[in-house]
Amino acid sequence: MIDVSPPFTFVLFGATGDLSLRKILPALYRAHCSGTLAEAGRIVAVARVAIDTEAYLAWVDDNVRPHVDADWDAQVWETFLGRIDYISLDLACPDQFSVLGAHLNAACGPRVFYLATGPQLFVSICRGLATAGLNEAARIVLEKPLGHDLKSSMEINDTVGEIFDEQQTYRIDHYLGKESVQNLLALRFGNALFEPLWRREWIDSVQITIAEELGMEGRGEFYDQTGALRDMVQNHLLQLLAIVAMEPPHTMSADAVRDEKLRVLRALKPIDGEALSRCVVRGQYQAGVSRGIPVPAYVQEAGIPAGSQTETFVAIKAEIDNWRWAGVPFFLRTGKRLPERGTEIVVNFRAVPHALLGASSLRAGANRLVIGLQPKESIRLHCLAKRPGDGMQLESVSLNLDFDQCFSGKRMDAYERLLLDAIHGRLALFVRRDEQEQAWRWVEPIQAHWRMSTKPPKHYGAGTWGPVAAGAMLAQHGHCWPEAEY
Repeated sequence: MIDVSPPFTFVLFGATGDLSLRKILPALYRAHCSGTLAEAGRIVAVARVAIDTEAYLAWVDDNVRPHVDADWDAQVWETFLGRIDYISLDLACPDQFSVLGAHLNAACGPRVFYLATGPQLFVSICRGLATAGLNEAARIVLEKPLGHDLKSSMEINDTVGEIFDEQQTYRIDHYLGKESVQNLLALRFGNALFEPLWRREWIDSVQITIAEELGMEGRGEFYDQTGALRDMVQNHLLQLLAIVAMEPPHTMSADAVRDEKLRVLRALKPIDGEALSRCVVRGQYQAGVSRGIPVPAYVQEAGIPAGSQTETFVAIKAEIDNWRWAGVPFFLRTGKRLPERGTEIVVNFRAVPHALLGASSLRAGANRLVIGLQPKESIRLHCLAKRPGDGMQLESVSLNLDFDQCFSGKRMDAYERLLLDAIHGRLALFVRRDEQEQAWRWVEPIQAHWRMSTKPPKHYGAGTWGPVAAGAMLAQHGHCWPEAEY
C-alpha cells in the first residue's frame, strides 16, 4: 500500500544550486513518479536569479532531467513540472519575503522550507520567514554544514530556535535515509541472532569508511574552508557510528532513537593530548593517477591557495567509554581521490578461541558483517566454510542479507525518503540539536590541535588509499583496513 503524503507546500531555497539540481528535485520527481506525493502538493522554487517560472522550468528541463534519465517519462515529467512555481528573491534581504508570503497565502497543507543554501544564509532566511509570518506551523530543513565549529553552530541554532522550535527543525544527514542503515536497525533489533553478539565480548573492531574517488570538481574554494573533518567526520561518520553503537531504544519514536544516539556521542572518549598524534591521521593528496588518468595535487586544484594545509583525508581511532563497547576500537576514515567511491561499515567479530580447524579460522576478518551504503546498498555476512574436496580447508564465503530478491518494487533513494519524512512530519531520521553540538564538541580538540600544529598533513598519492600512517595506526592495534587483507 502506497503511503501518500498529505497536501503540502514545499519551498526550496537555493533552487538553482548544485544540490537542488542533483539531489532534491530528482528526489521529488521520483516521489512524484511513485505516487507518494499528494496531487495537491506544490513545489515553490526560490532563488536570486531574476527569471520567471517558465524560464525556470526550462532550466529544470535542461539541468535536472539528466539526473533522472533512468526514471524519465515524458508525460509524468510534464505533470511534475506542473507542480512547480518560481519566485526570485534576494535571500539576504528579509524585507523581500513578503512576496513569498503573498504567494503562499492560498497554499494548502504543511509548509516545508528546505534551505539548500550555504549556512551563511540560514539566519537571514529564517528571519525573513518570521518577518512574513511564515514560521507558524511550518517545518524548516537545514542542510549541512551547520556552522564551521561549535560556536558558530550554536549561534545558528540559537537564531533558528528563536523562530522555529525543535519539533519544527529538521537537520538533514542523507546517510541516515539510506536503506541499508534502516536495515541495520532491523537486523539488530528485529532478530535474536545479532543483538546478543552486538557487544565487546564478540566484536573485535568496527571500521567505517567514506571514500571519494573525485577531487575538487570546481568546489575548491568551498572545500578549502571546510576540509574532510568538518565535511564528513563531524556529521556523516559520527552519525553512522552512533547508529551502529546505540542501545536499543524503548520505542522507535524520534526522540527515543535520538536519545540513544546522543548517549553514544557523549560516551566517545575525548581525543586530546598525546592521543592526538597516536589516534588521528590527517592527509592531503598529491598528484597521481585516478582511473588511469593523471590528476593534479590538491594544492594545484582551482581555488586552492598555495601552501594550503587543509586536509583531504582523515583517519581516527575512536573509543566509546561505556559498558557495551569498552575496549572496542572504532576506526573512522574518509578521503578524497581514493581508488574508488564507496561507503561501508565493517563489523569484525572476534576469532574463535581455539584453532581447531587450522590457522585460517583465526584469520583477521574471517567473521564480519559488511554494510555497504554506496554506490550499492547491501548487507553481507562473511564467515568461513569448508572448501569442497578432501581435507578440512576453510574458505571465506559471504551470505547476502540485503534481501533484494525477496522484495518487489523500487528501493527508495535516501533523499526521497527524507523529503517525504519532512512532508509527513517524521523526525526520527533527522539530527537533533544536542546530537549535532555534541559531535562538534568531540571534533573541536582535533581542529584546535591542527590549527596550532606546525606539522603539515601527511601526503598520499591520488588514486591510493591514503597516507601510509593510516594503515600503521591500525597495525599498532593488530588490525588492518579491508583492502590490505587481499
